[in-house]
Amino acid sequence: MRCLEADGSIEGGEPISLSPLHSSERPDGRSAPLHPADFSHFAWRRRPSRLHAVPRAERCSIQMVVKRGLDIVGAGLLLLLLSPLFLAIVALIRLTSRGPAFFRQVRTGRHNVPFEILKFRSMYTERCDASGVDQTVSNDPRVTSIGRLLRRTNLDELPQLINVLKGDMSLIGPRPHVPGMLAGGMAYEELVSFYDDRHRMRPGITGLAQADGLRGPTVDARRARRRVVRDIEYVRHFSLWLDVVIVWRTIANEMLGGSGF
Repeated sequence: MRCLEADGSIEGGEPISLSPLHSSERPDGRSAPLHPADFSHFAWRRRPSRLHAVPRAERCSIQMVVKRGLDIVGAGLLLLLLSPLFLAIVALIRLTSRGPAFFRQVRTGRHNVPFEILKFRSMYTERCDASGVDQTVSNDPRVTSIGRLLRRTNLDELPQLINVLKGDMSLIGPRPHVPGMLAGGMAYEELVSFYDDRHRMRPGITGLAQADGLRGPTVDARRARRRVVRDIEYVRHFSLWLDVVIVWRTIANEMLGGSGF
């Protein structure tokens, strides 16, 4: 894993680009699985590091410790500040449909260890898909009236702050997928050869892909590959500064834009 400098540049490289990536295609126009060679567009030009006196591995370890500390403090404070909103959402869910206020689902975590993710329930209890294979689509009849609002504003994700405190997740990282998740009719492991690299860090409530507006159903294989490439970029080039950039861009693209179903 390589670290970024305080100004957003990789050790010995230029600042990381957050522009959308393009996927490879076969001559006949069909999508082709990505391979590590698809990262050849990164052409970092060497330049002296401002932190050359500190070993790179040590800097990465320090940043990871600080990241976990920020996760605990940030998630704790947000849970405290948002507790009235939590109670209001729980009440609305219970009043508008039968069943529990929270939805639990198994997701793949760091080092491929499964964990149970928490969300506010946005579907009718009898229509919930615990496996996550049947993805939500626009105007999905399984979604409740209050659920549509929660999904559009991403408020259904707030209970994952509890997952962050438990250590299953981080505030920032690749979004956790359900085991065996499909993209474009293919398993992600078949679509992207280095897919498992995204599991080297804790999954996050938001990530580099979401900061670039890459979210929603994964029926489009090309768009799904771009999301995974963004996840791998984050894992390989993690820094606390990059986390700050992701938070800001997530607020601009997700909270204000609201692209959930």
